[in-house]
Amino acid sequence: MCLEELRTLLARHARADWTTAIDGVLISKVDRSDPPAPSTSGTVLAVVAQGTKRLAHGDRIFEYGAGQYLVASVDLPVTGQFIGATPQFPALGFGLTLEPSAVAELLLRAGPGDTPRGGGTARPGIAVSDAPQALLDAVVRLLRLLDEPRDRTVLAPLVKHEILWRLIAGEQGGAVRQLGLADSSLSHVSRAVRWIREHYAEPFRVEDLARLSGMSVSAFYRNFQAVTAMSPIRFQKQIRLQEARLLLATHPRDVTGVGHQVGYDSPSQFSREYRRQFGAPPSEDATRLRAPAPAPALP
Repeated sequence: MCLEELRTLLARHARADWTTAIDGVLISKVDRSDPPAPSTSGTVLAVVAQGTKRLAHGDRIFEYGAGQYLVASVDLPVTGQFIGATPQFPALGFGLTLEPSAVAELLLRAGPGDTPRGGGTARPGIAVSDAPQALLDAVVRLLRLLDEPRDRTVLAPLVKHEILWRLIAGEQGGAVRQLGLADSSLSHVSRAVRWIREHYAEPFRVEDLARLSGMSVSAFYRNFQAVTAMSPIRFQKQIRLQEARLLLATHPRDVTGVGHQVGYDSPSQFSREYRRQFGAPPSEDATRLRAPAPAPALP
């Protein structure tokens, strides 16, 4: 019954830009199954109410459908698609941006023993679980507020806190709790992830990233691999290629210049790695990129 109402609310309030009147709340409605598209996950809770989403990150494939949720605790490069979506049976999803400050606030308010104990071991940055009824119920009550503007300002923050609490105390709580802990392995790895994102065209030494993260080289490499499912060098390559694809959409004839701009000194290496990632050489893919793009969808 909860899923049925969730589908109704999502279908009614879906917008082309997938935003809503509640800050941090996203709605995705997709009525066709486009080829897998590269994007970034953000730090987000994503619940599927109808349809099936397939997400690839590194060598890992995540598939989740109606009544399941995905938690992304690190902003990671991903490739995703909805499977079997049609105008008669569109894929419908709910998203909530996960803010570390909000997680930290709830952890501070929790009493001793209220949250499951978990070690400092870094957890994968993406995980999928079945959504418990209490979580789905809270999501439905949050979406109902889209029809109740008078109550929205006061009640929406309270229901968002409830959703966060359900996540913190749930199956993927370890990853969500690490978001709010300043000294967690996840927060240390996140510093390196941010640096690579902001300086993706620059070469780096793993030793320098380990120092930035406050870890030994061996601990940094182990934790980075656990969270991102990639080595730091491979992670940088993924970011470079995704940025190159964005640039080619506006500079389709300057393949060599785009490759150099994202950090490739060798045009042949850039072309080879781009083709391996996206299935076509840069010049051919640039032509496809100029075709009308589908609306974005949740992770």
